[in-house]
Amino acid sequence: MRRLLRDKTLFLFDLDGVFYKGKESRVKVGGTEAVEALRRSGRRLFILTNNSTDTVATVHTRLIDFDIPVKEEEVLTSGLLTAQYLQERHGKVSFFLVGEDGLDSEMRRCGHRRTQGETADFVVVGLDRKLTYDKLDHAARLARNGSAIVATHTSRLYMYKSGPAMATGPLVKAIEYASQKRALVIGKPSRLMFDIALRRAGAKKADAVMIGDQADTDILGASRAGIDAILVTTGIDQGAPGQKLLAKLPNVDDLIPLL
Repeated sequence: MRRLLRDKTLFLFDLDGVFYKGKESRVKVGGTEAVEALRRSGRRLFILTNNSTDTVATVHTRLIDFDIPVKEEEVLTSGLLTAQYLQERHGKVSFFLVGEDGLDSEMRRCGHRRTQGETADFVVVGLDRKLTYDKLDHAARLARNGSAIVATHTSRLYMYKSGPAMATGPLVKAIEYASQKRALVIGKPSRLMFDIALRRAGAKKADAVMIGDQADTDILGASRAGIDAILVTTGIDQGAPGQKLLAKLPNVDDLIPLL
């Protein structure tokens, strides 16, 4: 195991359940020592988070406040990558949003135009904790009438202050079912997020390892991308049924002896 990790040059970390827990009331669980050890060893890292409710700047500030020395350009959120992907592939587009302010900000920063009307190039779906039936129905109607659907991710759950809570995946499924269309998925478990990270790091999949807490997003997504994975048990899952792991660790800082 130690030999395998010593050969890795790119470390990909999930956020919620790995560095801290609780979206509404966050508690740090680790990360400072692991990141500092990677810095000393000259390895590269990215944060791959399905968080679409916060901007990259907000996530970065939070990490610094928790004394986790990550650079802003190392934070890749599903919201940022969704906005950038649409810009790179389609230019500036109109979008109907099922999501929160952080996703809206990332979309607008890339030049996209939000609409509440009866036409939109894309229905963009992220976590929306103020979702209404009317908004969900409007999204499905737009999709039936020609809008493409782009999902920031399809996670089933995220870590709420009282435990696992419903995430974006069920919202995406509802819109898909009502419109009979499939969404393009950017974040985990789609391999697209992993491919983007590899490309930005100039790394091969054999060079990388993913450290996460969810079997059906972090571990499954890494497997789809051909990347080795480590499960930490500070978040949602205590095991990864059917998934091959390099290791299962009680805390992200337990990486250090293996580097």
